[in-house]
Parts: sequence; C-alpha cells; structure tokens
Amino acid sequence: MVSINNDKPGHWKADVIASVDQFNRWFMQSAPQAFRDSRVKATALVAAGVRQTGDLANITPEILRANPNVLKILRMATCPPLARDRLAGLAGVNKTLIKAMEEKGTLPLRAKAAALDASLKQLADVFTQMLDYDLFPWLGRSDTANDDERHRASTIVADRLCGALSDPIIRNAQEKRQLDLIGGHLVGKGYRQQAHPADRSITDMAPGTFTFRLNLTVARGVKIPIDAVIQPKVPRVTKLPILIEAKSAGDFTNVNKRRKEEATKVHQLRGAYGEHVEFILFLCGYFDTGYLGYEAAEGIDWVWEHRISDLDLLGI
Repeated sequence: MVSINNDKPGHWKADVIASVDQFNRWFMQSAPQAFRDSRVKATALVAAGVRQTGDLANITPEILRANPNVLKILRMATCPPLARDRLAGLAGVNKTLIKAMEEKGTLPLRAKAAALDASLKQLADVFTQMLDYDLFPWLGRSDTANDDERHRASTIVADRLCGALSDPIIRNAQEKRQLDLIGGHLVGKGYRQQAHPADRSITDMAPGTFTFRLNLTVARGVKIPIDAVIQPKVPRVTKLPILIEAKSAGDFTNVNKRRKEEATKVHQLRGAYGEHVEFILFLCGYFDTGYLGYEAAEGIDWVWEHRISDLDLLGI
C-alpha cells in the first residue's frame, strides 16, 4: 500500500492550517443556510406535534404511545426546556425509553405493559406541569389558539430544537458535501455509483464502481458503517475495495477525544478482512498534529479535502 500523508509529518502543520481555513470558509458560507433549512423542517414537525396534542391541552399516555416522536418536541415546549437526562430524572423513567421514542419513534418491545403505561403517564404529567405558558398563551385562556399563535410558538420551539441539535445539523450537512465531492471526483474518473447487495461480499463489487454508507459485517451480529466503498477499475489481488471515512470537525478538542474510534474501526476491519484493508480518512477541519500522529501510529492514512487529488494515489 502506498502511503499518502501519514508518512509526511513535515507537511502536517501546513495542511492543518489549510484544512482549518477551508472548514471556516464553508461554515461561514453554508452553515447558516443548513441551519435555516433544518429550522423550516423542524417548524413543520413541531406544528404537527402541537396538533397531535390538541394544541398541547391533551398530553396523555395514549398520545405519547401513538406518537412517540412528539417527545422531543414536548421537551422543548417546557420552561425551561428539558434535556433527556433531566426529563428522565423528573419523570422517574429509564433513559432508554426516551431515546427509543425520540430516535426510533418506537416504544420498547420487551417493556411490560403496566410499567410502560406508568412511565408514559409520568412523562405526560411532567410535560403538563412544566409547559411554557408564555410561549403558549392560549393554555391560560378559555378559547383556543389562533393560527398566528400556533405558528409563532412552533417557530420558537423549532429554534430550541435546532439549537439543541445544531452540531448534528452542521455535521450532516458537511458529511453530505464531502460525499458529494468524493462522488464527483470518482465520476470524473469514469467510475459509476452502484448499490451493493447487503448479502454479497465486498470482494464481489464490480470494478470501477463505488457506493456510499455501506454496513460491513466485522463479527457475528456486528456491523459498522463505511461512508464510501470504492472498487478500483483494476482490483487488487485481494479484491478488497478501498474504504473511506468522511470526517469533518469544527474544533480540535472533540477530535482528540474521539480519535480512538477510527483505530477501533480499522482493527475490527482488519480482523474481519485481513491486514490488507485500505481504510482512508477524508478530512476537513480541525485535525491537529496530535490527532494525525495518533492515526499514523495505528497505520491509518488520510486524504485532505483541500487536496482531493491525493485520491489518485490510491490508484482509483
């Protein structure tokens, strides 16, 4: 395997500076729009949640059971807004219930009916008691909400929701941009994007093809997601495709806290597919020399987004 950047520490500082500058330019130009787009979607989601709960006057266990996703909206409709852990503590419920309702839109299948009913009632009671009456003035009146009040309240709750999720919103927008760049580069080289069947080995990928977000089995019942999987036009002897992890970061602290994740992933991949696995990071943002040195010591190489032409060194 040809080294790309992990064996060139003399270039790392200059690349870090260039990468930080590139991320900051993207953030200033595109992050506000990504946040605004998410806020529009969140406002519609909140408005639907308000309707489902009868303008928040009918928060019941039955409503929560039928609409688990409404939980994250209700957390942002209280005074003050409630974090998951705080809600779990106030309601005396398991955090896994809150996580399942918000992230999967489901209720735990194995939960006992009586215990689940009790938990949903406790959640409903907390929300009913802590609703932000300044935000929803109709709750203190005998009449119903008007359209302007609903829209204003939905927008504010959506802002709260997006504020709590601002990092994932930015991260998702950046990941999409990175994968678009990789895809554009490959198409320009004559590659074609083609879905790969989950039940087929990655060594069966057709030469000159690539796919995004493919889950690879590394142990019995254990799969890990890979952002980009590329089978060169002239496959290696092992027929293993090139695996790329798209990563962006807006600060140095977080990447150094999580730098072991890539090492863990590559060890799992090598354990499942052999030592010849090519696992490459596609980096944009705040990745300092400490992070780079750690990854290099683990045998991991990388391509900088600001020099995407380095992908050519992989023979693709």
